[in-house]
Amino acid sequence: MCWATSVIEQAGKIARPGAVIGRVGVPQTEPSSNTLFWKNIGLRGGIANVTTYDKNVLLKAVLEAEIDPGKVFTQRFDLDHIQDVYEAMDEREAIKSLIIVSDSK
Repeated sequence: MCWATSVIEQAGKIARPGAVIGRVGVPQTEPSSNTLFWKNIGLRGGIANVTTYDKNVLLKAVLEAEIDPGKVFTQRFDLDHIQDVYEAMDEREAIKSLIIVSDSK
């Protein structure tokens, strides 16, 4: 089962009747609609629209240390430990993993 599908199905199980589940990004697969249908749960979503203006504002904020995008990562791995990344995500020990490709120090 695709990760996104299982997350949507899990959301459908805990959502109240009449709720709406939101998602961002292009889905790779669709969940079974039976669970959502019988609880009258809506599923809405769309692409993540990032404009050039948004990119420039975010890049400037990162470069000027106004925001730290590294805080979204729960674990860091180098390429020698790439298998550990998959295992950590599979075992729910890591949510977002940062892969360090080279050490430029």
